[in-house]
Amino acid sequence: MYYSDYNRPPEDREPIIETDQFHVHDEEPPKPKKKGGFGKIIAVGLCCAIIGGAVGGGGVWAASRLGNTATIYEGSRPSAVSLANVDGKTVLSAEEVYASNLESVVGVNGNVTTNVWGQTVKNAVSGSGFVISSNDTSSYILTNYHVIDGVTDITVFFSDGKSYDATLVGGEEENDIAVLKIEQGGLRPVVLGDSDAINVGENVYAIGNPLGELTYTLTDGIVSALDRLITTTSTNPSTGATETATLNVLQTNCDINPGNSGGPLFDSYGNVVGIVTAKYTQSSSGVSAEGLGFALPINDVKGIITDLIENGYVTGKPNVGVLISAVDESVQRYGVPAGVEIMAILDGSCAQKAGLQEGDIITAVGDTQVTSETQLQSAVKEYKAGDTVAFTIYRDGNTSTVNVTLDEDNQERQDAMDQLSEEYTQQQQSQSQSQQGGNYYYNFPFGGW
Repeated sequence: MYYSDYNRPPEDREPIIETDQFHVHDEEPPKPKKKGGFGKIIAVGLCCAIIGGAVGGGGVWAASRLGNTATIYEGSRPSAVSLANVDGKTVLSAEEVYASNLESVVGVNGNVTTNVWGQTVKNAVSGSGFVISSNDTSSYILTNYHVIDGVTDITVFFSDGKSYDATLVGGEEENDIAVLKIEQGGLRPVVLGDSDAINVGENVYAIGNPLGELTYTLTDGIVSALDRLITTTSTNPSTGATETATLNVLQTNCDINPGNSGGPLFDSYGNVVGIVTAKYTQSSSGVSAEGLGFALPINDVKGIITDLIENGYVTGKPNVGVLISAVDESVQRYGVPAGVEIMAILDGSCAQKAGLQEGDIITAVGDTQVTSETQLQSAVKEYKAGDTVAFTIYRDGNTSTVNVTLDEDNQERQDAMDQLSEEYTQQQQSQSQSQQGGNYYYNFPFGGW
């Protein structure tokens, strides 16, 4: 160590510590070659070096300058972190959580087709995921629905550099999860934990691919809050339509960035307790906030995962088969009740079979009053496919009750609803005069949320 005043006794001298910590160089300094490592090496361009000072034991050597001699201690440490057994009982260090789960985490890449100025363009998308099940011949991978929505040519890649083509087994847009399958067995799946048992303040860790380039990044933090209800907004890459969803999530201050979506959130035991899904962005300005990330609690989706693997969709979800819009307040001034108007009905649906008609205004589902699309959706979701539910409707100045036996929502029904929505929108656009008496949103398919 070097001192500034050689005329004072050593015990009174003030040290000068020179530092070049976190200096960004115009050119990246050369790095020593490392054996092994990931299939892709990312150059960050940051040089961290602290010159001067003493570090703890392992070796000793001497240095001299102008006749002064100082003893400098050189440390040593293990060169690798051993794989820990994720047993749900043993608290692991951050290094052990990472080492024990790295081979189970994947990056997800694919292409989306968009229409720009009349031209069809393919753009690349990226996200994260993790292996949840593996047998001798194939493996299942969990990710976010919005990562693969409208995506083709899906590829997953592992930290050892290997990549595999993936097929979509099934997705559930409402809870933003999807299951992929690859024809490769013998992989190491993660261990699913109990998200109901976690507490605010617990340590958690995320592994993923922020920005789609900084592959297999570990970030750490704590559970900041539980049972947050957030509304996510995304753009469908195929249609360009804005889509929203309300999710129950846990909040964390782990660094979450685009590309982390679909990755695992681990507790300190190495169990997956959440699926990283969103980062807070102020909707009015688009400004991102630091330390506000969100993850889907794993307990909320365990049953859904099983349904997707076995059936390709979530069974038992209800669907009415109508396009709806809330009655505008300006119409209510003329005696029309608050409620949700039926704009179009799918042929063969339970709504049609029950006798519901276009123009009917639904004011209640069972004992629940409804005045908006969201309220009606929430009320119907309290039931299962096959249940018979009383719909209170207003028609031609009279109020009556119609019993509807709910259909099951599946991919076939969603495709039919999408087609109905498209046809209805085209019909409205072709009319020479705009609709009178309300501000309607014609492309909102009830049952397709």
